[in-house]
Amino acid sequence: MRIKQESLKSDLFNLRGSRTLGGNVKKRHDIRAAKALLVLAAVFNMGLQTSAALKIETVFGPETKTGPYKHPTTITELSNGDFLLAYYGGGGEYEKETAVFSSRLKAGSSTWSKPVVLARNPVYSMGNPVLWQAPDSKVWLFYVVRPGATWSTSRIAAKISEDGGKSWSDSFMVTFEEGTMVRSRPVLLSDGHYLLPIYHETGADTEKTGADTSSLFLRFDPRAAQWTQSNKVFSRMGNLQAAVVEIQAGHLLALCRRGGDYEPGNDGFVVQTESKDGGKTWSPGIETRFPNPNSSVELIKLRGGNLLFIYNHSMHERTPLRAVVSRDAGKTWSSGIDIASGTGSFSYPTAIQTRDGVIHITFTSDERTKIRHAILEESDLR
Repeated sequence: MRIKQESLKSDLFNLRGSRTLGGNVKKRHDIRAAKALLVLAAVFNMGLQTSAALKIETVFGPETKTGPYKHPTTITELSNGDFLLAYYGGGGEYEKETAVFSSRLKAGSSTWSKPVVLARNPVYSMGNPVLWQAPDSKVWLFYVVRPGATWSTSRIAAKISEDGGKSWSDSFMVTFEEGTMVRSRPVLLSDGHYLLPIYHETGADTEKTGADTSSLFLRFDPRAAQWTQSNKVFSRMGNLQAAVVEIQAGHLLALCRRGGDYEPGNDGFVVQTESKDGGKTWSPGIETRFPNPNSSVELIKLRGGNLLFIYNHSMHERTPLRAVVSRDAGKTWSSGIDIASGTGSFSYPTAIQTRDGVIHITFTSDERTKIRHAILEESDLR
């Protein structure tokens, strides 16, 4: 059965009367009622299929005049309850006239604001953005600047906002090494330092990464305002775009996208690495049982201590987009649920758990022309 999504979204907001896609928390039974409505829309927009546990909205699509390309997304919850979302947009992945755009969902509202430019360069192309609000309430925007024809020429730049994303500092450089990029959000470590996962991409090729592409991590001391760099993590096919959690004080786990090409095949797995000294040094990358079609992954630690991992459960297609949970620090994982599946590509998830305990996941679809926002509760993952 097909249902128009805009009508569905309107019914969802009218039904719930509480914060699910934005706003203040009221009653969780409204969330569950909204889920029942969405069961009727198992398929819409290019074959998207979702679990009955989910609510999904399209945040922006081709009608949003920031260029057809909208990929990837990043989202953070601000201290005032607003959501701030950013994405890299323009004419295409390798176009010159690209920018990082941002939109806000105010607490209590159901409407995302019109996207505005956060970062643009008259000479170089922009790339992946990352938004994160630190414990001191400063909002960080990390983003990629690409001066050359391929991503292996990139560096990482940043801006800081001290008023909840309303105004921003001038840009400043975080890395100077050619080929360094950012994709995943930082985490606050138990010692008060910030840990930013980054990666070093090699190989001047738009269709594959070099086998020595590696993940690495930057530790930031907010008191000294200094960055220190970890060793690089290498693996058989190369790895990149690590997502990291601190399991316990000083013990960190990261899961990484595999490198290589995008050709169909039966070889390509998510790569795992660990640190026992707070992210200063990391173990060599080992392959897990999770298939990976050379696509970004997400890993977060939930409030109760469980780990949530989101990835494309395929060797060569970015569908389905699956969520699994570990209750033993990553030793074993649940069978999970599919956030999105069917015809098309559903990729580059970013996940947060907000103060009300609700899990919010943003991702892109429809040939990177649509930004989607899914919400669920941790109990749905059981």
